[in-house]
Amino acid sequence: MLPASAGGVRIDRVVTSGVFELDGGSWEVDNNVWVVGDDSECVVIDAAHDAQAIKAAVGDRVLSTILCTHGHNDHIDAVVALQDLTGAEVQIHPDDRMLWDAVIEVEPDHDLADGDRVMVGDVALEVLHTPGHSPGACCFYAPALGVVFSGDTLFEGGPGATGRSYSSFPTIIDSISSRLLSLPDQTLVLTGHGDHTTIGAEKPHLQEWIDRGH
Repeated sequence: MLPASAGGVRIDRVVTSGVFELDGGSWEVDNNVWVVGDDSECVVIDAAHDAQAIKAAVGDRVLSTILCTHGHNDHIDAVVALQDLTGAEVQIHPDDRMLWDAVIEVEPDHDLADGDRVMVGDVALEVLHTPGHSPGACCFYAPALGVVFSGDTLFEGGPGATGRSYSSFPTIIDSISSRLLSLPDQTLVLTGHGDHTTIGAEKPHLQEWIDRGH
């Protein structure tokens, strides 16, 4: 059971399937799409693969904003279709514009910046710029819910992949250690793929990740 706020903001997960493509390779992937909101409005974190499935989870609520954790195609390839269905704006960090531009021909509506706060109901989503998996990767921390939406920055078992273009292992380690592992241990980490974890479960393994180098 995922947490909800006093004002009725809840978290719904939609799992969509598609293809991740980068550096000439392609991989079948399942993505977590997070819908955060109350009975009247919501935001979507990562419009991946299937706009109709995401719209079904949104229902008749107002979808105000699509937040992108980063610009890899498997996290943004349903953005335009979902905008067409809902009229939502989309926000992405400008450091990932080269990834966005490789997939999507229209401009994003707003640039994300570290320290931004996106409100939905009585919940604030705080933007944490966490480069490494990609230069513009961001996580979204909701203190009122005790969760952080980590995209592909942190998973159960370690950092996101850094072996492809525009990624950096030292940078992702710095982002995780300085921005995420400083959050309360009980913080639930809702990831871009796979199962959730907690900050407390991952924190003891930082040195292991550094030693293995990926």
